[in-house]
Amino acid sequence: MNSDLVAGMAALVDPAAAPEVLAVRGDVVVVRVGDVVLKAHERGTDLPALTGRLRLAADPRLAGLLLAPRSAPAVVLGRVVTAWPLGSPVPQGEPEDLPMEAAGRMLAELHRFTAADFAPPVPAAGAWPRMRRAVRDLTLGTPAAALVRRAFATLPEVPAGSVLIHGDWHLGQLVRRDGGYRLIDVDDLGAGDPAWDLARPAALHLAGVLDPVAWGRLLGAYHEAGGTGVPRDDPWSALEVPARALVVQMAARALVAAERDGVGLNGAQEALLDACARIVSTHAPMRRG
Repeated sequence: MNSDLVAGMAALVDPAAAPEVLAVRGDVVVVRVGDVVLKAHERGTDLPALTGRLRLAADPRLAGLLLAPRSAPAVVLGRVVTAWPLGSPVPQGEPEDLPMEAAGRMLAELHRFTAADFAPPVPAAGAWPRMRRAVRDLTLGTPAAALVRRAFATLPEVPAGSVLIHGDWHLGQLVRRDGGYRLIDVDDLGAGDPAWDLARPAALHLAGVLDPVAWGRLLGAYHEAGGTGVPRDDPWSALEVPARALVVQMAARALVAAERDGVGLNGAQEALLDACARIVSTHAPMRRG
């Protein structure tokens, strides 16, 4: 981690502050200074696209759903940095304690909006490019990495969508703020296919990692709140490809992180590799361009 970057980020709020590093995930660094959270985004972040996403997050129509940025993005040592109000993350606990119903209702409400509801340009959601980056970054020559790449080869190209989606949704993207939950991390916010916002929990459910009751609570609340991104009578007709893609993405990220940190895979990560093997055994590779 670059201490000069952390100091420069903190100086955007208070040059005399002692910053607290909250997370380091690859290139991404998250720092707290008082009641402000600062995020240094990945190298190569598309600043115009991110600025468009911040504009969406600040739209008053989305105030009950998205945490609004405190200011325009800054650049520190060549890195794009954004500033956000502090929120309380969802605590880890038993499946029955997870806020699945609140999450389902929030996604349903978000998916009521389309790109046409906002002034252009509205960026395309980053869900599909994020998954492709995860596979691109998997350069290991191990059998497990080869398995993930074969699972990726089964995925069809995904058409563009027009619904406003978060693009990288999971429970870690919820915080408590102002008496309710808000969505954070808008790096992939934009127009896309709403099934992608349910794809990660769907993938974890298929891999046997997410409790089926918790999955049912999320999907049921989504439908009860009017969510139309996946059909009520046949949700997997919309979820199957995005869920497969998220299995691939999470498995690729797990292998890269394990290699980087010199650790083995945990049980949930091994389950994702098992899911990749099932994908390869049941889906043929796609012919690409």
